[in-house]
Order: sequence, then C-alpha cells, then structure tokens
Amino acid sequence: MTQLDWPDFYFARHGETDWNRERRYQGTLDIPLNDTGRKQADASGVLLRELLERDNVDPLSLRWFASPLGRAAETMERMRAAFDTDLPPVVLDPRLLEISFGTHEGRLHSEIAREQALVGDHDRWHYRPEQGESYDDVALRLLDFARELTQHAVVVAHGGVLRVLRHLVEGVERDQVVSWPPPQGAVAHFVRGRMTLYSATNTWDSVD
Repeated sequence: MTQLDWPDFYFARHGETDWNRERRYQGTLDIPLNDTGRKQADASGVLLRELLERDNVDPLSLRWFASPLGRAAETMERMRAAFDTDLPPVVLDPRLLEISFGTHEGRLHSEIAREQALVGDHDRWHYRPEQGESYDDVALRLLDFARELTQHAVVVAHGGVLRVLRHLVEGVERDQVVSWPPPQGAVAHFVRGRMTLYSATNTWDSVD
C-alpha cells in the first residue's frame, strides 16, 4: 500500500479540543476547538505562511483540503486568516474524517486501555471497535483521496489520519505509527516520501 507516488504536501492536525485535553476518544463526533486549540490554529497559520515563503511556494498555486468535522474546518479557516490574499476555496473531503472509534467514542483512553488489558494484546492496525473503523480502513480511503493530490496541497485533518499518512507516505511500520502521538500546533511537510515536522511554538525545530 505504500508504493503510491505521493506529491509534496503540507499537513496540520486540528487544534486542541476539551476532549483531547481530557484524553477522551472523539473520532467522528464533532467536538469543537477550545481556546487553546484556536490559538494553536492561529499559530499554525503563521507557521504555514513562513514555510511557504521559505520554500518560495505561492499559496495561490496550492489546493486546500480539510476534514468536514468542525474542529478541522475551523483550524483551516484560522490558518488561512494568516494570509493577506484571497486563497483558492477549501474542499471539505469526507475521506479525511478522523478514524471512527465506534462505541469507544466519548470514553476515556484510560478506561479503554484497562478493558483491552483484560483481553490481551491485539493488532492495533487492524483492530476495529464495534461500529467503528480500523486504521487499515482509513488507509484505503486515504489512498483513494491521494488521487486528488495532483499538485502541492495543504491538508488539515486529524491525528489518526496523520498516523496513517506516515505509514503510507514514509513507510513507517504500522506498530510504530499507531503508538505515535501526533502533535497539535504544528505543520508536517511531506517531501519525497519523508516527513519533517515544524512546531508553531518553536518554528524551525524540525522532528523527523
């Protein structure tokens, strides 16, 4: 699944929500940004503008995609406010929705972890909660979405989506990406099959 020729693109996870802070599964539930999340989104917009200037990329040449969930759509709009020009329209693409956690949604991470410990280890990449999705399911819809990435783009979506992209684009092992905590208030730049992560609080601090 990782052999697709992915173009270069910029990716941001949405800003913080109260459920993120509480470490509660939100998945496809439409939980809004909190005050911290709105500040993170604003800072990510400034960071993206600086990255585009550094890379000599015209923001008008980009395609702009976001998950239709409110926390991602608002993050995108706040990021775009950092630009002093009319940008191309945002495409709200359902293939960028967060992984559905099914019956886990609304419950605390610690609560689910205790239950899973009782039944032993399982393959987290293929694990599908009741009424939910697996990361492999998300990978299939992202591979379909990749057909839209015919030129450089900005994508704003979710932590689960970024985990899967690291596997699909970089080839990071599945067991590593499902345990990786995707940051908020940051912009990831995927270039030639490699991700560099820039923090909005420490602009040029890149993390491989």
